[in-house]
Amino acid sequence: MDGNNRWARKRLLPGVAGHKAGVSAVRAAIEVCAESGVEVLTLFAFSSENWQRPADEVGALMDLFLGALRREVRRLAEHDIRLRIIGERSRFSPELQQAMADAEALTASGQRMTLVVAANYGGQWDITQAACRLAQQVADGRLQPGQIDAAQIQAQLATAEWPLPDLCIRTGGERRISNFLLWQLAYAELYFSELFWPDFRHAAMREALADYAGRQRRFGKTSEQIAAES
Repeated sequence: MDGNNRWARKRLLPGVAGHKAGVSAVRAAIEVCAESGVEVLTLFAFSSENWQRPADEVGALMDLFLGALRREVRRLAEHDIRLRIIGERSRFSPELQQAMADAEALTASGQRMTLVVAANYGGQWDITQAACRLAQQVADGRLQPGQIDAAQIQAQLATAEWPLPDLCIRTGGERRISNFLLWQLAYAELYFSELFWPDFRHAAMREALADYAGRQRRFGKTSEQIAAES
């Protein structure tokens, strides 16, 4: 969800105003995905690299995150949407960590869609922690090195319980993955929008899904093979 700061600067507003405006775009994305039958929506809210931003901006983001959790979680529960948060939580304040746990517990029974928020998350961190878990299994004698394959690694990732992503959307005119779900996006379709995230509302989200629906996913096969299988 890129472009909050640039959206704010364009309007001569402080950066935090862009992040606040971005919350409405989050609601729009959730609404469109829920009505479209999307099973899992993952939002990259705060990367492991974002700690390098100015301290006042990071503090404002943490306040915004805490407020959004407390304000929006009941709405998610009412719409049968389960919230899960992935990433390294230990760096967050105890208050924020508790709010995360409370929000997950309140929405645990949601069946309509799963909303995954990646916070203090990085794709390299995710793969590293998966490798460490497998290494510990080898050290404990529960696993042989030769048994480690792609499925074993995938099972140790933060997203192990969900299907691999089909579509990755990036806003703000940037055309890179930026350490997001590096393993999981291997075969995902990529969609780039010039819109800043606060402007990426219902129509833009529907347009992205429609674009994805018009693509042919081959996974290494030829178009003829895909046509014969359909």
